[in-house]
Order: sequence, then structure tokens, then C-alpha cells
Amino acid sequence: VQLQASGGGLVQAGGSLRLSCAASGRSFSRSARGWFRQAPGKEREFVAAISWNGGSMNYADSVKGRFTISRDNAKNTVYLQMNGLKPEDTAVYYCAAGARGPTMTREYDYWGQGTLVTVSS
Repeated sequence: VQLQASGGGLVQAGGSLRLSCAASGRSFSRSARGWFRQAPGKEREFVAAISWNGGSMNYADSVKGRFTISRDNAKNTVYLQMNGLKPEDTAVYYCAAGARGPTMTREYDYWGQGTLVTVSS
């Protein structure tokens, strides 16, 4: 099983990026999926999560109103649309899969390798 995250890069403050996380090796159409991030010198933190059918989402307070998580079960892929990016959003973003619900904890069975997002001021 692999989770391949992509879409990271360098963007100016106020800009947008769209991250993708494509899964292979098994279907996650019945599992919640999430995004976490880890900034240099900091702990990995929750960003957003979505239920198996997209009916329920959770967001960290720091990204509410700016980030949107979505999924396409036919493509076994989850997305994170990030608008209004701030320098403090700079981090490696990790996708996760395999939780029962859109949990904010690290109770996911599978993790991707991460994609770097750098926001310049």
C-alpha cells in the first residue's frame, strides 16, 4: 500500500496550492482520510480530515475557512485545497488513510511520505 502526496511547492503569502494524495495497493473508499503537517522543530499536527463518503469534515482551527479537504473515491485520492496561505503554513504535509472516522488524532493505519509547502512573506 502506498500513499503518494504531491502538489507542494513554494508560494507567496496569500497564494493557493492544491495537494493531492493518491492511494495504491488497496481501496480506501470506506475509510476516513486526513492531512497532517510538521513544521521544522515542531510536532506533527492535524490539519483536516474527511469521512469515507465526504459527509463529514474536521479542520484545525488554524486553517478553518482557508483550507478545504475533499475526496474522489473513484480515483482513490484525497485533496487539500489551500487558499490564503500564510508563512506559518510552511511545513511538510502528510496524508493519512485508514481511520474509522475523520479523527484529528493520528489513528490512521497508513501514511504518505509528505510534500513540502513553503510560504514566503
